Amino acid sequence: MNFIFDWQNVTITEFGVGRDDADPPFSVLPVDPEVQTALRQMCAATWSAMQKLTTNPPHYEPSEKYASHEYVYLPFGDDLAERMRQLHNAANLPTDSSALEQASKIFCYFVRLTDGQGQRLTALRRAAQFKGILKSHLIRFVTDSLKLIEDKVFKLDVDFDLLVDSQNVHILRPDAFGFASQLQQAILSAVPKNVAAIRHDLNFVEFSGIQEYASRHTRAARYLASIRSQHETKNVDKAALKKLCKSNNVEIKEANGKIHVEEDSVMDFLEVLDRRRYQLELVKGSPERFKAASRSRLRN
Repeated sequence: MNFIFDWQNVTITEFGVGRDDADPPFSVLPVDPEVQTALRQMCAATWSAMQKLTTNPPHYEPSEKYASHEYVYLPFGDDLAERMRQLHNAANLPTDSSALEQASKIFCYFVRLTDGQGQRLTALRRAAQFKGILKSHLIRFVTDSLKLIEDKVFKLDVDFDLLVDSQNVHILRPDAFGFASQLQQAILSAVPKNVAAIRHDLNFVEFSGIQEYASRHTRAARYLASIRSQHETKNVDKAALKKLCKSNNVEIKEANGKIHVEEDSVMDFLEVLDRRRYQLELVKGSPERFKAASRSRLRN
């Protein structure tokens, strides 16, 4: 996968932070040329780290369990990329020179680069190490002797958690992406839209109870987002779905031509739709049922 940006022709470097107590949450502050250079190097290091993992990253799925470092991507226009899209596209972020005075309120820091063609790169890092450090804990060499550093300092990381271009959000640390994007709330808010899209394809399933349950349970909401993103629900066969539910002990019933799912079986049913329930029979007459914590389609 390519990155839509001219790394050799950076004309603008903006640095900023995200704060929990600010509205809007993102603001920029001035930094000197040496810091700008360090931030550009962090961007390059992030892209290099991604390329070492894979050059063909999989699509980010909200129901998947990812490793701490795993290169996945999300299309720029995806609903789950809304917060990153707002940051990337913002024309006039406010300047706040005092943003670092309350380091505990900072949840991320970011850089936005612009190249000679006007293309933008946005990189973001969750604020784990980027915190104010007490001056009494730091010393440095000054004229051949150790001195206490009198000013508050902040520590940058070696790379970013994600990079954004005009086409995709390139994610190196999925958990950090979820945190910075407020993904849990975004996924819960998207439940009605996701249910509407799936209901359109599966008009033989009664979704009212499923929607109500998912609006209160994040894991169910994540499954709905994942099911919708697969774009394959329109081809699901009703008889095949009922058979799979039966083989996996998923309790359903049919009334007025529609499949109804009781509340205590919603998660089981969504796992079937999300291709997470399966059965093997390696020992004849002894079928075994499994639930996949993660799943990847095998190529033919």
